[in-house]
Amino acid sequence: MSRRSRDTLSFVALTALVAAALATAVAGCRPDETAEPAPAARTSGRANLLLVTVDTLRPDALGWIGGAGRTPRIDRLAAEGFRFPAAVAPVPLTLPSHTSLMTARVPSAHGVRDNGQVVGPGFPTLAEALAAAGYATAAFVSGFPLSAQFGLDRGFAAYDDRLTAGEGAWLERPAEETTRAALSWLADAAEPWALWVHYYDPHFPYEPPAGLAGPGPRGAYDGEVAAVDRALGRLLDAAERRGPLLTVFTADHGESLGEHGEGTHGFFVYDATVLVPLVVRLPGRVAPGESPAPARLVDVAPTVLELLGLPPLAAPAEVDGRSLAPLLAGETGAAPGPAYVETRQPWTSYGWAPLAGMRDARYKLISAPRPELYDLAGDPGESENLLAEGEALGGEAGRAARRLRAALREIESRPSAAAGAIDDPETVARLAALGYVGGGGRAADEPPPGLPDPKDRIALRETLTEADELLRQDRPAEALARFERVLAEEPANRFALSRSGVALRRLGRAEAAIERLRRAVAADPAQPETRAAFAETLLAAGRPAEAADAWAEVVRLQPRRASAWSNLGAALGRAGRPADAVAAMERALELEPGSPERLVRLAFAAHAAGRPAEAARHLERAAELAGEAFPHAGALGLILADLGRTAEARRWLAVSRPAEPDFPAARYRLARLAAAAGDEPAARRALAEALQADPRLRDAAGRDPELRRLLD
Repeated sequence: MSRRSRDTLSFVALTALVAAALATAVAGCRPDETAEPAPAARTSGRANLLLVTVDTLRPDALGWIGGAGRTPRIDRLAAEGFRFPAAVAPVPLTLPSHTSLMTARVPSAHGVRDNGQVVGPGFPTLAEALAAAGYATAAFVSGFPLSAQFGLDRGFAAYDDRLTAGEGAWLERPAEETTRAALSWLADAAEPWALWVHYYDPHFPYEPPAGLAGPGPRGAYDGEVAAVDRALGRLLDAAERRGPLLTVFTADHGESLGEHGEGTHGFFVYDATVLVPLVVRLPGRVAPGESPAPARLVDVAPTVLELLGLPPLAAPAEVDGRSLAPLLAGETGAAPGPAYVETRQPWTSYGWAPLAGMRDARYKLISAPRPELYDLAGDPGESENLLAEGEALGGEAGRAARRLRAALREIESRPSAAAGAIDDPETVARLAALGYVGGGGRAADEPPPGLPDPKDRIALRETLTEADELLRQDRPAEALARFERVLAEEPANRFALSRSGVALRRLGRAEAAIERLRRAVAADPAQPETRAAFAETLLAAGRPAEAADAWAEVVRLQPRRASAWSNLGAALGRAGRPADAVAAMERALELEPGSPERLVRLAFAAHAAGRPAEAARHLERAAELAGEAFPHAGALGLILADLGRTAEARRWLAVSRPAEPDFPAARYRLARLAAAAGDEPAARRALAEALQADPRLRDAAGRDPELRRLLD
């Protein structure tokens, strides 16, 4: 499989920057040994809430819809609740879709149109409403696009985004581990509680646990869904024992699996990627049933709040979603209005036309350079475009087209919100203190007219995703050849410019990489991953001042990205600005306060700034957190020795390991300290190890009165 969605494509450059910080193992026993939480004493008569979202879940992967019978626990949940087999996600991308679910707003209203953007503070979220009502709130997410740094953690007292598998853009947490972490929290949760659990497994690449892959070309994908079903079953069993429970089960988007030429999701807005299942279960309040109505993810938050008896997020005019509670109660005429769908990935990634549309129970209109209308009743695969001939439609189809077009114009006529990154006041103030005023600007909110129709670029897009897959496999020469093929046809293609720059850097062609990435930044100033790749390349080429400027722009776009602050600090340090380097590293540590890596980098920056006591303190804390895995014992020992803390220094110098870069210097200093203390055997051993690690130290030892006599 070589195709991949923007969920992964837009984060590839993060591999070297965030993998170490996010790969913290989740402690606990094996899944079959996990003790389920015992029922706790009830402290409230209100129902608890369990919200489950499964990433990249096609409705037909579930037994109660597709009939394959590989999801028995989800099927049982559906049988006990009210089912929508064809609910509609507003955008086939993880972060924007979840933001719509949590805010009851379409993407243009909340401003998050793509993964990697930041959720702004200008509107309330479901979690904030629940917390204000006295609920204990927690979230356990399983994929990098939902990491806390992107802002969807607002309102959650606990937000667990520890990811344990893969690296960089592919960081995720398997379903069993996510369930185990959620069960641990649930065991001690005060009531009423609200728990959101997100499973990432069905996302590409599809790698199901042994024995779960199904038959046929989509067998690995179906196996990932089966793994979620197995893990979710244990969570449901435990949650149901905690008294009255509202359970909501859904997905953020689907998966194309080759339909319409799209391998995964994000590029088109056909039903394969925007239809999702939705189940609402509340025993005694919501009777089991099913509706073919296209319920919308923006309706989830209003529905949850009404069923729990809580105030709405905002006045009806301020949100796009409506409560489904009347429909769940069987009221006629309560079906939701038409669903808005969009994707800006063709624009943000490649410079092609974005897509938007409206879908009701029968028809879908897609606004594109060549518009599309489908009668879903007779054409569920969306293969016959009723507008293909460009003639005015009459009859029912014509009336549907006009109705949906008017609804789409109404949404598009509203002011569009911006993502919450650039205007973060704290970040602006911190950057100003470092000498960065203003910014590199953002791309225009609205793309210009006359852009290519994505339908005409699907072959190029597949070439680009194949090239990026080769780059992920560390085959940069092959990847570059494909990127160049696209650039020969489209010299300004954003994705090709950016990723070919990375390929050039990996091939050792630094100057060519810098110029290629400079063009990519100019084409899309608001793309943080392009700026990060540019900054990394500049630093590797020995241009730290320029690299610091580039990292400052990444920070402006993603204010809570700890790795960006840390890399800004590294660039400032190499540019001869040690005090500013410490300030940037301190911000990185504030964002990840329990990270040994952040503490180590801050320690080294403090030492370079002439603050050895601070450096020692940070390294000691890092050693405490990392335990036996601490890789800088020698550096800590050397700093302690400089501070005159000889006994502590000897202890750390003695446990330094050959893999540490400071090992030769650590053993040499240990030999000197031992000799000064009259411990000649220890001094001889340490000196021998130092000379074996770095024979060049023999000359220095020969000039040292304490060590010269120990030389053989």
